[in-house]
Parts: sequence; C-alpha cells; structure tokens
Amino acid sequence: MVSKPFKPISSQDAVVCRNVSKVWAEGTKRAHVALRDVDLDVTPGEFIVLLGPSGCGKSTLLYLIAGLERESGGEVWSFGDRVAGPSPERSLIFQETSLFPWLTVGQNASFGLSIRGESVGARRTAAREVLARVGLTEAIDKRPDELSGGMRQRVAVARALAMRPKVLLMDEPFAALDVQTRAKMQDFLLDVWRDSGASVLFVTHHIDEAVALADRVVVFTSRPGRIKTIVPVDIPRPRDPFSPEAELLRRQLTELMRDEVDRAFAEQEALAATA
Repeated sequence: MVSKPFKPISSQDAVVCRNVSKVWAEGTKRAHVALRDVDLDVTPGEFIVLLGPSGCGKSTLLYLIAGLERESGGEVWSFGDRVAGPSPERSLIFQETSLFPWLTVGQNASFGLSIRGESVGARRTAAREVLARVGLTEAIDKRPDELSGGMRQRVAVARALAMRPKVLLMDEPFAALDVQTRAKMQDFLLDVWRDSGASVLFVTHHIDEAVALADRVVVFTSRPGRIKTIVPVDIPRPRDPFSPEAELLRRQLTELMRDEVDRAFAEQEALAATA
C-alpha cells in the first residue's frame, strides 16, 4: 500500500497528529479501539472543533495531545517536539470545572503557578490579570460555590490561561450549561481566544456550537474514531446563527453526522444486548 504524503513536521505547527491510534485496555479481553489512523495539522492561533457522535474518541484525542495518555500507534507533535507527557504549553479544560472548593477563585486561577513554585505575590498578580481577562476580577476572594455554572467555567478558563498555553484543549466545557448561558460563553470564549493567540481544539457533539466557533470542523466517524472529513468555515465573525451561510453549514454537518450517529447507536444497542 502506498503511504500518504505528509508535509514535514515544523516547529511552527501547533499540533501535528500522524497516523495516531489508541487502544484502551490494550492486551486484555476488554480491549477496544478508540481511535484509528488520525492525521491532523493545527496552525498557531487556529480554532478547531472536533465534532462526532458520543464515544468516537474525540476526548481521547485531547488526552493524547495533552500528554495525559500515550498513543498506541502513530505520533503526536507540538511546536516541533514529540508529545511525551503533560506540558504547561498545552492546557486541558474538562467538562466538569474541577475547581477546588476549599480554595478561593484567585487561588484556583493561580493553582498551576503554585505547583510551579511561584511566589504568593506573583500568583496573586497573575490571578488578577487572568480573572480580568474573563471578567471576574471582583470574584477573586469568593469560593467556587458562590458562583454560577458559567462563572465557574470562566474560572477554569482563567486557570488554564494563567499558564500561558500555546494550545488550549477544551472537552465539551459548556455541555452542562443552559442554552442562553452556553451562547454567552461561546462569545466570551471567542474574545479570550483572540486575545490569547492560542490554538484551540474544542470537543463537542453539538452542531450549532461547531457552526458558532470553528475555523475548521473535524468530523469524526463512529468508533473506532477516524477523521471522516474536515470542513473549513469561511463565515466571518461575529456570526449570525440564522444567516443563509450558517444554515447551509448546519445542513452539511448534519448530513455528515447522520450515518455516524446511527452507527454509534446501533453499536451501543448491540453492546447492551450482549451485556
């Protein structure tokens, strides 16, 4: 079989995935393939949305890029270095905010800096700076349980930004929010992204969210996850979700997803029947 031609890996590439595969519980009876032969190049400052049905390996790919898991095959690179473990240059924001309830908002925002050994004064200054960027300066001495869900997610973003990452990885961060709050958080995220200059890889299974956010939408197949196609989004920002261009993109992504969602449901039903 003829191998696919790839452009050389450059120190300017924010993320490069080459033939990346992941098998969970490899070598056991519970082994299953989550990802297979994923190839992806992300440029600096690009906003990439990973779209696919539940269980297709989108989150798994983020964990590999973050260095929290090792690939079973292939290679992951970031800015010319092979990803071999976590790095402050690549920050991951989970669906759950994972804030420490016993720490203040400011202490949560600067937690990574405390692990790095920064002084209390430096951490306080950094916390103020990043909380200002997410509009939460006045909440610096509050506890997480005093904040709304949207505000807690903004603190999680601030915590990631405090490390000044070059790559921001986001795993369905707005999934638990109501529709109105989700829309406001999407606008907020785009503002923060433009200011930070970071590359963003954002996981979702909501087509409207992909339409609102992406420079490119990476559509995944059902498990084992492979890249079905990559759809460039040329709609200028700010985007009108009811514009003809947005509606056309929404229809295109819906068609691309339909068969994959059906396959994912069929697989889940088959697994349930044999359980």
